[in-house]
Amino acid sequence: MRQRAIAMTSLAVGIAVLFLGIPGLFYGAVAVWRDTESELDTRAETVMFVIERLESAGQRVQEPLLETMAASASLPDVYISATYPDGEIVESGEPPSGRIFDEGTVTAAGVVISVQAPQSVTWARIALLMLGEIVLIGAAFAIGRFVARRKATELSEPLVLLAASAEQIGAGQVRPNLDPTGIKEIDLVYQELERTASRMAGRIAAERQFAADAAHQLRTPLTALSMRLEEILYLSDDPDVIEEANKGLEQIDRLSGVVDELMATSRSASGGRTEAVSLTDTFAQQREEWTPVFRAASRELVFDTPQTGAVLSTPGSLSQILATLIENSLKYGDGTTTISSAKAGKMVSIKVRDEGAGIPEDVADSVFKKGVSTGGSTGIGLAVAKELAVNDGGRLELTCTAPAEFTLTLAAVPQTFDPDRVVPHGAIISLGARRRRR
Repeated sequence: MRQRAIAMTSLAVGIAVLFLGIPGLFYGAVAVWRDTESELDTRAETVMFVIERLESAGQRVQEPLLETMAASASLPDVYISATYPDGEIVESGEPPSGRIFDEGTVTAAGVVISVQAPQSVTWARIALLMLGEIVLIGAAFAIGRFVARRKATELSEPLVLLAASAEQIGAGQVRPNLDPTGIKEIDLVYQELERTASRMAGRIAAERQFAADAAHQLRTPLTALSMRLEEILYLSDDPDVIEEANKGLEQIDRLSGVVDELMATSRSASGGRTEAVSLTDTFAQQREEWTPVFRAASRELVFDTPQTGAVLSTPGSLSQILATLIENSLKYGDGTTTISSAKAGKMVSIKVRDEGAGIPEDVADSVFKKGVSTGGSTGIGLAVAKELAVNDGGRLELTCTAPAEFTLTLAAVPQTFDPDRVVPHGAIISLGARRRRR
């Protein structure tokens, strides 16, 4: 929208400037030409008046007088000649060569007066006038485009902030903060977003309260039932009774697990709280934490991260995901481990790559599943890291198996605006002093 507004405004300014500038150039050139002709005509009439006065006194004009009158003209190289009826010619200097202006008149006594000047001087004035007007046209267009950029920014910035507020609402932050923009339509949309956020807050609170109440109401009888079955197991010697009691306990355990899972899902679905997290501080924290460990293992950890802006993430999630990927590279990889970052459109990709043999093809498709491991570990680290990335609106992928390369993709914070304004209530989170939980 911003580029379109700039293009439309610039086009309107350009059309207006051209429609006014081109006729201005034409009429300016015509005015300069006519001014020259008018000046020469006035000079000829002045010479005629002087000659008539001299004739009334019985005298004729002399060359020095004509030269003085020619030199007093505003145009350079003016030539004046007076031709008497008896053929005598009095002139000032040499007549100009090339294209000339020639204005003349005749006195009552028949003296022919001619005033000439070269056209080259007038053409130079016209060229200078055109150059000045072209400069003014260019300046007007540049000023118009500058104003268009300013106005387009004033229009687009509230929309970016509005989109960020909508993203925050979708991420679970139900109290966005955006100052009135003064643009009625945008303010109306934001007011509706605020009302939607308030309704979402009420619904989420009600759902959480219902889930808590339901869990409490279910857990209490389940606990009591479990205790009764355990008492039956303790008191009975009948194998059938013991078998049925054990089956009952298994069903209770399964039901309790379902309740816990539903509660966890409800809390996850209610949304997180993403904020603008500084990549610079996160990378610095990871470098400080892991470089000594890699050095002790005779390995090298390299951060090739030209993209050092900010990303939208839950505080601590980005650090936890990177720590998991770096730790896995240390355990199962080999050679130099490289962390790189790059921006692609509205997203930032962070890659963790080593020089080891990689991940076997038979487990590559299930590497993010819980319990899957190639080194005898619990196999939940990558699963948790992938879940954290998804909760932040991003994704974690295995982009190369040999050598192993994992790519974390998160939404970038627009760099053309202040992150504190783009992400309401979310100053850039510095993770320099935080440490990953082990």
